[in-house]
Amino acid sequence: MRIIITGALGQLGRALQKRLEPIASTIIPADIPDFDVAQHTIVDTFSNFRPDLIIHAGAITDVDGCAKDPDMAFSVNAFGTQNVAHACLRANAEMVYISTNEVFDGRSERPYTENARTNPINPYGSSKRAGEQMAAHYLKDKLYIVRTAWLYSQGSNTFPAKIIAAAAANKELRVVTDEVSSPTYVPDLVEAVAQLIQTRAYGIYHFTNSGYCSRYDFAKQILRLSDQEDIPIHPITLAEYQRPSVVPPFAPLVNTKGAELGIELRPWQKALAEYFEAGV
Repeated sequence: MRIIITGALGQLGRALQKRLEPIASTIIPADIPDFDVAQHTIVDTFSNFRPDLIIHAGAITDVDGCAKDPDMAFSVNAFGTQNVAHACLRANAEMVYISTNEVFDGRSERPYTENARTNPINPYGSSKRAGEQMAAHYLKDKLYIVRTAWLYSQGSNTFPAKIIAAAAANKELRVVTDEVSSPTYVPDLVEAVAQLIQTRAYGIYHFTNSGYCSRYDFAKQILRLSDQEDIPIHPITLAEYQRPSVVPPFAPLVNTKGAELGIELRPWQKALAEYFEAGV
């Protein structure tokens, strides 16, 4: 199997390369500046590689940055996805599109299933939903849409690492308690994607670690596992936390379609414990 992975230099892209090596004959890592999905020339570039599968993990995921520059968000997340889907169509290849819980408005009283109505409330979510729609327009089948949330892995630019660093620097924290979703450990997401692409069961999937929590409760668990429980942590609301973007307040995802295939992710608490065992 010949696989192109976009966003190959990101935390998810790197993990996908490592996990898929045993099942791929060739992996082609693609990232900017050499592979810019926002440029239409990428259609020819990718289709000429004759891939069997393109995993489109490349995106602008800076939610606040997307709010400041919606045109940039749509150029990459929407029209870039259109280009990747067009390349898949030309090459008769399958596509995995990594999407987000932020395609939902967060006003539900229960976690979102794969069939729930999308209604994004910020430019990031809108651009990712447009990407879903464009991919589906080009690929009537051969398309997996994988929504996930709150990704983290080893490295300094993730929520756990930022909480640990902020606790050490400030000796106290203020964390939002009314933003709720499902933390997702990248190795667990990658394993789920590796299982999914071997099923040929195309469709929409929600892959997050099971369960959900607020940012505040997530931070408390991080402090506990990093032996910093003595650091005071103060709950605040989204209204008190000024930022350029709005976010869905309650947007956990529930995995029903993957579970039907036997693909399930462990509880977020167990995944977070392994993250610390592996070394931050």
